[in-house]
Amino acid sequence: LKNPTFSVHLFLYSAGSHDTMTYCLDRHSAVSGNESKLVKFLNKCMPCIVHPIIMKWSTTQDLTVTEQLEAGVRYLDFRIAHKANDPSMNLYFVHMVYTTVTVQDILWEVLRWLETHPREVVILACRNFDGLTKKLHRHLIACIKEIFQCKLCPRNVSTRPFFKNNALHRTVWRRELNLTVLSQFLFSSKEHLMMCHLMIFVSEKFFVAGINLTENLRYILVHPFGSLKKMTLQSFPCLKIWIKQQYPGPKKECINIIAGDFIGNDDFVKDVIELNRKI
Repeated sequence: LKNPTFSVHLFLYSAGSHDTMTYCLDRHSAVSGNESKLVKFLNKCMPCIVHPIIMKWSTTQDLTVTEQLEAGVRYLDFRIAHKANDPSMNLYFVHMVYTTVTVQDILWEVLRWLETHPREVVILACRNFDGLTKKLHRHLIACIKEIFQCKLCPRNVSTRPFFKNNALHRTVWRRELNLTVLSQFLFSSKEHLMMCHLMIFVSEKFFVAGINLTENLRYILVHPFGSLKKMTLQSFPCLKIWIKQQYPGPKKECINIIAGDFIGNDDFVKDVIELNRKI
């Protein structure tokens, strides 16, 4: 980067999308091999009923990757998997079911966006890796290197130019710890109790918070015509209040990136970026 300090706020204090690729889940896909035997059994016995329900409660985004980037997202949450019994090397994204597009297709799409926005920094959080063998892992790494080439941030590069007071570890991507740090009731009624789970991914003093509502079986049964989107949109006012209470920075109580569902709705991205005014 010729001017690494240009993207400091986007790199440290920006918005992300939770389960980025669920906007293109395959309606005809088999249930992921990582799901419970009960879900697989029910989907096999009553696919016409169960599969639409799975789709409604698995979709967390409705904007494409390019549209998310254009909206201001700079952290992409990629859940990568290989389909069971698939003889090819194709990798897909997964959230209960697989996507219609391959990982390679989306990496090229991100590259095309970066080429038209050369001064931006995008973080790709690749995880899950359901069904990936060592051979497939090597294939994934090779694809990333081949597609992004010199746009990749080298492992041995110092991150000091990005961060004030050298607050972060120089190689923040080497250590990641998943912790459930918050579980609170957003709202309640006679029918249900809805919980908000905030997941923190920690690397030294670098924090990524994923705020997303998690439904339980009882909630789904009580709301047969509901969906994750409907539930999330109803809770946006509460999530908005929580976001505005946060502070960016390197301290333990601070948050650097906040990832949410359906980022194209409400003012989620704007509210997260506005946190930079507190610096």
